[in-house]
Amino acid sequence: MRACRFLLVATIALSGLAGRAQAQQVEAVSAVDLERYAGLWYEQAHLPLFFQRNCMANTTARYTLRDDGRIDVVNQCDTDKGERIEARAIARRVGESTSKLEVRFAPAFLSFLPAVWGDYWIVDLDPDYRWAIVGSPDLKYLWILTRDKAFPKADQDALVARARALGYDTSRLVETPQR
Repeated sequence: MRACRFLLVATIALSGLAGRAQAQQVEAVSAVDLERYAGLWYEQAHLPLFFQRNCMANTTARYTLRDDGRIDVVNQCDTDKGERIEARAIARRVGESTSKLEVRFAPAFLSFLPAVWGDYWIVDLDPDYRWAIVGSPDLKYLWILTRDKAFPKADQDALVARARALGYDTSRLVETPQR
């Protein structure tokens, strides 16, 4: 009898946690014109990430559509030693969505492993494709991207407020100098 009560309490507790975790997920925008989205973007801010630990300034992302429907990704940044480093990746759509992508930086021979694909959801987007807020549905990853290298502080603050309203912890945002 005790075991049954324990299982019942555990089941109720776990279902409550699952509901809370689900409530904290963000939704992607309804659709993105990937041809308009392709091109060069300047990172204005991001949540801290291990793989961006050496990036100190001038972080960019270039997206190029491929004939097979995937997207080539080239991220670049300047290190604290003044070196320009680069990371190449490939992105794929999640189902039929144009706003939910997965990105893989790992070698192609590992692409069968689900763990090498990271969520890249476009969660807010300017109608003119001048800025984008990109993140993961679990709220762990966030990037604020703009088409212009120089972006007004007031406009960036407005995008941070939008990200906060979506549920992201913007208190940990790292601003990216663009020189």
